[in-house]
Amino acid sequence: MTVADRVRGGEQVAAARLMRDLDDRVPAAIETLRELWPHTGGAYVVGMTGSPGAGKSTLCDSLIGAYRARGLRVGVVAVDPSSPFSGGAILGDRIRMQRHATDAGVFIRSLATRGHLGGLSRSTGDVVAVLDAMGYERILIETVGVGQDEVEVASLAHISVVITVPGLGDDVQALKAGTLEIADILVVNKVDREGADRAVHDLESMLSLRPHVTPAPVLKTVALQGTGVAALVEAIESRREAALGADGEVRVRRRSRAQLLEILRDRLAVEVERRLAPTGGLDALAAQIAARRMDPYAAADAALRALLPGGRPA
Repeated sequence: MTVADRVRGGEQVAAARLMRDLDDRVPAAIETLRELWPHTGGAYVVGMTGSPGAGKSTLCDSLIGAYRARGLRVGVVAVDPSSPFSGGAILGDRIRMQRHATDAGVFIRSLATRGHLGGLSRSTGDVVAVLDAMGYERILIETVGVGQDEVEVASLAHISVVITVPGLGDDVQALKAGTLEIADILVVNKVDREGADRAVHDLESMLSLRPHVTPAPVLKTVALQGTGVAALVEAIESRREAALGADGEVRVRRRSRAQLLEILRDRLAVEVERRLAPTGGLDALAAQIAARRMDPYAAADAALRALLPGGRPA
């Protein structure tokens, strides 16, 4: 039995090992992903993003419980900050979802950002594909929590849920510049705090300034108590048919294009490093930039020339 067969059969140990190897860019793992790819496309992927401390992990935990109560299998990709020492994930999110750890219908995978920007890990899309091939009907992607620049999740998820909390002040205003633009659903969590109604009003006012865009619903939750979670699930599910059907084709193509570009960027970077290795690699070019003997654009041109047949850096 191949690794792909074991993964499709729901073997979690095999899937976890495959996810690790995909994160490490092991060639055999990429071959396995190719075998799995024709068996993907059935999962409904929900992106969960927002500011640090907004309660994304707790809300994800509540959504897992709600979906399990409906008999649905749930996969979770929790993107955590990288440890500055080991480079691995700081597993805060996985700890907060510990009550589902023994549930065979739930698979939670933590990934380290490893310096990747946009709130995701470089292998997030691959892990989502593995969970999809395993037959998980709902997949939640929880971003790292870096604020308004976390817009990359919209390229991987069918629907994006943006979470905020009362009392963020200027941070709520900053949503206009980033995550507000990708929100299919907005959630004000911790509405038992002072200022909840003001936060809802502020968000609704911002949405009203976009006359050519259908406003995203603004929902109120208290994730720790489960308040408002049922309404959030209904809002997410009400968009499922459109997200997976013909109306979602544009987003599917956008998602496919984003994944293709990510793979190309990764492979080109590796190949440039390999071609430049005999002359000191990127470190040698960086040293010339630091010494002001070469500007960054000239260095980039030199690196790209190394990709040409017989090309060498200037």
